[in-house]
Amino acid sequence: MAGVTDLPFRRLCRSLGAGMAVSEMVSSDSTLWGNPKTLRRLMREGEPAPISVQILGSDPKKMAAAARINVEHGAQIIDINMGCPAKKVCKVNAGSALLKDESLVQQILEAVVQAVDAPVTLKIRTGWDTEHRNGVTIARIAEQAGIQALAVHGRTRACGFSGEAELETIRQIKQAIRIPVIANGDIRTPERAKEVLELTQADGLMIGRAAQGRPWIFNEIAHYLETGEKLKPLSPQQIHAILHTHLEQLYSFYGHHQGVRIARKHIAWYSKTHPGGAAFRKAINHSSSTKQQITFVREFFTQWGEEGGLAA
Repeated sequence: MAGVTDLPFRRLCRSLGAGMAVSEMVSSDSTLWGNPKTLRRLMREGEPAPISVQILGSDPKKMAAAARINVEHGAQIIDINMGCPAKKVCKVNAGSALLKDESLVQQILEAVVQAVDAPVTLKIRTGWDTEHRNGVTIARIAEQAGIQALAVHGRTRACGFSGEAELETIRQIKQAIRIPVIANGDIRTPERAKEVLELTQADGLMIGRAAQGRPWIFNEIAHYLETGEKLKPLSPQQIHAILHTHLEQLYSFYGHHQGVRIARKHIAWYSKTHPGGAAFRKAINHSSSTKQQITFVREFFTQWGEEGGLAA
C-alpha cells in the first residue's frame, strides 16, 4: 500500500471506522531520511492514536535505528514489514524476502524490540513459496523475540496477489502462538470478514486494497460484525462528499501541483465500479488543476445521482 496509505488516507479511514491505520513503509536506509518523500512519511499532524509506523529493511542495526527515529517523531507502535512481495523490495533482501532467512528474521526482530519502548508488531506472509510455508516457524520466532502482534497475509511471496488467501495457514499460525494474530487478504465484504474471522479464529482483520476508493468499508464491516445486518449502500451524494474531503486533504498535504497528480488514482478507485466510470477516468487523467478535478468529480456524481446510474 506504499503510495496509498499516506496521512490524508489514514485520517480518512480512521474517521470511517478503521481501528488503526498503519503508515506507508519507511526505509531503514539512513541516506533516504532527508529526502522529501521520507520526510513526508514521517509527518503525523492530526493523526489519531495509536500511531503505527511501518519500517522496512534487512540490517538489524539500521532497523533498530529507524525504529528509534520514528518513535522520536511520534510513532507509538513500530510495525516491521516482512510481507511486501514487490521485486524492488525483495531484491535487496527486504520485505517478504526475509522469510528465507529465519536467523536474520530473529536478529532483526530482537534488535528492534530492544531498541524502543514502544510495542513492536510484525507483518508477514505464509512463506517464501508454496514449498516453503514457514509462517508458523516465523510466528514462533516473533513471539519469542517480543513481538506484540502479528499480521499475516494469507499468501506466499511467490503467489503475489494471485489465487485465494490461505485461511488454513493463518489458522495454524493462530493456534501456534499466544500473541494476537491479524488476518489479511481478500477481505472485500462484510460477509467475507465474518467468514475469515470464524475460519482463522484471528483476533482482528487487516484491510488493504479493498479500502481503495471505498474507505467506508471499515464502518460496513464493523456494523455487520456487531449486528449481523448490512448497512444501506452509500448514495452518490454521500460518496461524493467523502471523495471531496479526501481531495481537499490531498491538495493541502501535497500542494496543488503534486496533489492533483496523486489524486488521479484515488478518483479512479472511487469511480471504478460505477457506470460511465471509464470515460470519467479518462477525463480525470488529463486534469491539470484542483479546480478542474473538483468540477469533473462534482459533475460525475451529480449526473449519477440524478439519473440513478450513468450509461456504461
